[in-house]
Amino acid sequence: MSRGIFIVDMDYIIRKIKNRKPKPMDVKYKYAVLVPMIEVGSRWELIFEVRAKDLKRQPGEISFPGGKVEKDETYKEAAIRETVEELNIAEERIKVIGELDYLVSYNNSTIRSFLATIHGINVDNMHPNKSEVDHLFTVPLEFFIKEEPNVYFLDLHIVNNRDFPYSLIPNGEDYDWQQGKHSVYFYRYGDYVIWGYTAKVIKHFMDIIKSH
Repeated sequence: MSRGIFIVDMDYIIRKIKNRKPKPMDVKYKYAVLVPMIEVGSRWELIFEVRAKDLKRQPGEISFPGGKVEKDETYKEAAIRETVEELNIAEERIKVIGELDYLVSYNNSTIRSFLATIHGINVDNMHPNKSEVDHLFTVPLEFFIKEEPNVYFLDLHIVNNRDFPYSLIPNGEDYDWQQGKHSVYFYRYGDYVIWGYTAKVIKHFMDIIKSH
C-alpha cells in the first residue's frame, strides 16, 4: 500500500515556526497565583492566606491566592479571578504590576505568578471566602528583604516501570538516567511557617529587587 508522496514545504515550516512563542513541553497542569502587596500604615506588606482546614488539597497550609487556569483563560486572568474569589474583593481593587519568574515543575505542571498591589481596602476589613481560606495575615516586605530562607533539597529518582521498553535503549534497565534535586525553602514568621512554592516565589522576588 502506497504511503503517497510528502513534499516538504519550507515556506510553510518557516511561517509556522518563525513567530511562534515557545512553551514548556509536556505540561499538563497550569496554575497561576497572585502575590498581593498592601500598604499598612507607612509600609508595604505581603498578604498570605491560611488555607481552610477541610480542603482536600493542602489544608491549613500558607499560600498566595491562586489556582488552576481554566479553558480559554490567560494565566494573568486566572490569578486575578482566583484572588477575587478567595479574598472576596472587587477586581478593581487589584493592580497588577507585572509577572515574576515562573516554575515548570517535575510533576508536569507550570505555575506563573503575578505581583500586584491591593488598593482602597484595609486588610482588617477583608472577609475572605471561608470555604477556601481560614484566615489572612500580612508580613512586612522588609522582613523578607532582611531574612534569608532556609533551603533544603530532596533527591528526585527514576523508578523503574515494567511497561517501559528498556530493550530499546542502551544498557536497558541500567541506563544512567540523570538525577535531580528539588529545592524547598522555609521562612519562619512568628508562629507561621511559610514554605514550598510560596516561599520559593518570595525568594525569587527578593532576588529580583535586591539585584543591582
